[in-house]
Parts: sequence; structure tokens; C-alpha cells
Amino acid sequence: MNIIPTAIPDVLIIEPKVFGDSRGFFFEAFNAREFARLTGVTAEFVQDNHSRSIKGVLRGLHYQVQNTQGKLVRVVQGEIRDVALDVRKSSPTFGQWVTVQLSADNHRQLWIPPGFAHGFAVMSDSAEFLYKTTDYYNPDADRCIRWDDPDLAIDWGLTQPPVLSDKDKAGRPWAEAELLP
Repeated sequence: MNIIPTAIPDVLIIEPKVFGDSRGFFFEAFNAREFARLTGVTAEFVQDNHSRSIKGVLRGLHYQVQNTQGKLVRVVQGEIRDVALDVRKSSPTFGQWVTVQLSADNHRQLWIPPGFAHGFAVMSDSAEFLYKTTDYYNPDADRCIRWDDPDLAIDWGLTQPPVLSDKDKAGRPWAEAELLP
């Protein structure tokens, strides 16, 4: 696999080696030993999640203030614009964000370490999104930052208003968000 740094050094793009021919393709989606060797991350993944969304859906920006989760994310159908936002006050990249296009065609994955809010917008007619987490979901610690906060000015690549859940509509402004130390 190939590791590509982003503007935030802790967030990494992972490109697997894809072997393809007229029958289709094969790639190793995850190998703990290689992941640790190439990234230096020795995370233990405890939960796998799968979501499907239609075009225009935006999910995020979600994070947990306890049981913080590292996430290894990928798309198996469709295309999304993925966003990682550093919510760690002690971090040199606090308040900064990166976006990465993930698709079934590019096979890219994104490593988002604990301490980041995460979200994505669906660019294709639909998208199926898989992700591994390093800790379990804790609904009491779950938080959401407004996707369109003007202080963050995240470029979601949208051409029309997104489809949002009630949770995402009620996201807190960046200035009022409960952040991590």
C-alpha cells in the first residue's frame, strides 16, 4: 500500500495495491501488520460500520468527547467528499480540516485518528461507506459541529443544499462546541 500525507500530518490517505484484469480486481483492504509498519499506527479496531446514503446527503461533523474513535474509512460504492476536522485544543493543527475524495473507483482509504470530527457528503447517486473504529460508539459522548459553520468555512464541494438528519441540523457552532483537550 501507498501512504499519502495530507495537510494535517496525522490524517493519512491509504492507497492499496490493486490487482486487476478482465475478471475484475483484488486488493487487501486491511492488514494490521502492514498498516502499523507503514503508518506507525498500532490501533486496535473494535467495530465495523456500514452506511448507505443517497446523493446530496451530508453526515457530520461527528465525534465523541469520551471513547474517542480513530476511524479507517473507505467507499465500496459511489463517491464521497470526506472531511476530517482537528478538535484537539492541544494540537498544532487545532481547528484545521482536510477533505479527500473517496470512491469505489479510486479504492482510497482515509485514516482519521482519535480527536477529529468527521463527516462526508455524497457526490454520486448513492454511496456505501465502510469504516472501522478504535473504540465503541458512546451515544452519551456523541457530539456534532455544524457542517456549515462560517468560522470553519469547510469546502464540501456541494452545488445545492445538503440533505441532513435532525442531529446534523442541530449541530453546535464551532465557537460553542465541546472540544477535546
